[in-house]
Amino acid sequence: MSFPVAPVQGRSLLSDGEWHRLHPLTPLLRGGLVFVVVIGVIVANLRDRLVQLFVPMFAPDFPSDEFAYEGDPIDWVIENNLILIVAAVVVGVLLLVVAGFYLSWHFHTFRITHDEVEVRSGILFRTHRRAKLDRVQGVNLTRPMIARLLGTAKLQVVGAGADGDVKLEYLSTTNAEQVRADILRLASGRQLDAEVARGAHTGAGASALSAAVSQGVTGLIVGADVGEVEPDSVVNIPVGRLLLSHLLSPITVILVFAMAAVIVGSALGSWWILFGMIPVFIAFGAYWASSVFKGLRYSIAPTRNGVRITFGLLTTVTEIIPPGRIHAIEIRQSILWRPAGWWTIKINRMTGKSAAEGTQDQFTTVLPVGTRADVERVMGLLMPEATDQAWPLVFEHGVLGPRADDPFVNTPRRARIFNLLSWKRNGFALSDDALLMRRGVVWRTLALFPFARMQSIALKQGPIDRSMRVAKAQVHTVLGPVVGHLSGIDRDAALGLFAEVSSRAVRAASTDHSHRWAQAGTTAPTGPEAEPSSASAAEPPAPPVAAPPAPPVAVLPPDEQPRQE
Repeated sequence: MSFPVAPVQGRSLLSDGEWHRLHPLTPLLRGGLVFVVVIGVIVANLRDRLVQLFVPMFAPDFPSDEFAYEGDPIDWVIENNLILIVAAVVVGVLLLVVAGFYLSWHFHTFRITHDEVEVRSGILFRTHRRAKLDRVQGVNLTRPMIARLLGTAKLQVVGAGADGDVKLEYLSTTNAEQVRADILRLASGRQLDAEVARGAHTGAGASALSAAVSQGVTGLIVGADVGEVEPDSVVNIPVGRLLLSHLLSPITVILVFAMAAVIVGSALGSWWILFGMIPVFIAFGAYWASSVFKGLRYSIAPTRNGVRITFGLLTTVTEIIPPGRIHAIEIRQSILWRPAGWWTIKINRMTGKSAAEGTQDQFTTVLPVGTRADVERVMGLLMPEATDQAWPLVFEHGVLGPRADDPFVNTPRRARIFNLLSWKRNGFALSDDALLMRRGVVWRTLALFPFARMQSIALKQGPIDRSMRVAKAQVHTVLGPVVGHLSGIDRDAALGLFAEVSSRAVRAASTDHSHRWAQAGTTAPTGPEAEPSSASAAEPPAPPVAAPPAPPVAVLPPDEQPRQE
């Protein structure tokens, strides 16, 4: 799989190892919500006076006297001749707020060195955060709608521990893109270019702001954000497919039945049920619309520094996941999607979110809905060591199986009581690089766990399991939607799995150097975003990709193969 490569035009001025400040509009973007809330409170409290003042201008016959409000604070100020004092207090409060915003911006600095990203913030209570570049799990670029209109973006360096993220909010969009490329280049083990990129430092004058607003409006209309550096997506999701996939989701079907029950109950006289369910319907509608908006303008593309995922209509979110940061992959299909042949792909990955931010990660879904061809293309990006010829066989046996000559070790017939519907599909296999677990009939899933990032594997056996000579296997990985649980495995096969996986995981972890993928020669799919320029041409070329893995097979000694019954 090859992609066009374009040279990077130098590095950013902000990656010189010196301390820099954020975009001058940062206080407005970070604190603008406070002003909106304050204005909302003022309008809510003075709505009657506002109606009395402005509505007669457009409707002279409007009975404005009916909206007279006794005890209006403005009347009280005028009657007591306190206009100057109140005006001085308001101006003083505004000056304090502006001064606070300015000091917050002035003391909020960052720098990018060869080893880490550092951020210092705070006025009275200072905070100093550092993120080691060789442990970066991803670089997230978020463009809220207002920030896009002003030509700015929020850069988030995803760390590996709880509350380990380092945020740079906000930078100009050009600087944010170039700083992100510099961080990923340093994280890979390469050096930055000596030449500074053209236009690396965007001015904050009126002309620059006008140009940024014009570009932001164009981006909202035509859907183009920094299109000159955006690699082409390997998957395009039609809007109709996205909407229909949400309509066919289990939660939507359940809600439809609930709505039908509420309507029937209301028609039979229990009208109060309808009012009780209104908040539920509103909440689900908001959740449904948010899910659809997130899937719009979705793209996934290869770059030299990993997989780039972009989605969002009003708020555009982009992240590059470097090589070796994906701990588990799951291909999943609901029974409602089966006639259309649609699938979704989720991953487990480390996140630097704090406990207050919750455990949900918007980047755990790397393919919202796609066909078989889409799944094979995305899996080619997530596991580039496998060739295009290997994935069809994996899909046939792992996702659609069982097929003839099934390489998976499945649940024996004597233990089918544990999986009445899926005992023929319930099984595992080993490839050269990962453990594959297949299960489910109503929800068909195939989970892949790379040996290099597997934490541990455990076998469990209760009294009923012992009587039937079966066991349960549990793969331990980082938290996420992919679960490495498989029950009803033949006892001898489970023992062989435990020994083989333990050995392979140790060997893979000892030879894995993906945290410095350029030095280790790990070859991610190339793209136009981070190809070294002529200034770094002296670096040795990356070695060729290793030979493709063999089709998944269960690696068990002959004497430990499960008995056929």
